[in-house]
Amino acid sequence: MNTDMMDIFFWVVLAIVCITIGVVGYFLGKANKSKETDDSSLIKKLEIENAKLRADLEICEKRVASAEKPKPRSVSATPIATPSFDAKAAKAALGKKVQKDDLKIVEGIGPKIQELFHNFDIKTWKALSETSANKCQEVLDSGGKRYRIHDPASWPMQAKMAHEGHWQQLHEWQEKHRAGKF
Repeated sequence: MNTDMMDIFFWVVLAIVCITIGVVGYFLGKANKSKETDDSSLIKKLEIENAKLRADLEICEKRVASAEKPKPRSVSATPIATPSFDAKAAKAALGKKVQKDDLKIVEGIGPKIQELFHNFDIKTWKALSETSANKCQEVLDSGGKRYRIHDPASWPMQAKMAHEGHWQQLHEWQEKHRAGKF
């Protein structure tokens, strides 16, 4: 072989190698972009799970704090006062008529979901406020696949605000977090 042929052969081989590397790089880059999309959906799922766990942690911390409080030493047993329901204050803050222990006042709970909670004997705002987000998810799962889109992480907190009569705070929170999401 002469030198001119070898020079041409070298350049042809070099061109083929460059084109091959370019094609392989293109497909690897494209595969990496689809992986980034999968990562964003995973991040979204983890954020939702994180919100549920934070709500559960908050409930647990409150239970521990209330269990650590010393009992009063009085001889007579005084009943613990429960917040009284003020329908006028609720209507003034929320702009609609509110019935005591109506779970539908919680953003994200409608008549069907309220019925699911009643089936689990969770019928009051107090009972819902003491329910973990995992238990709320279990209630939703009992209704079938169509209820899986709901995120109950904030429901116990909203129910607690309603139970304690913090109507303005509940209204402000619901306005800020439409559709029951953080």
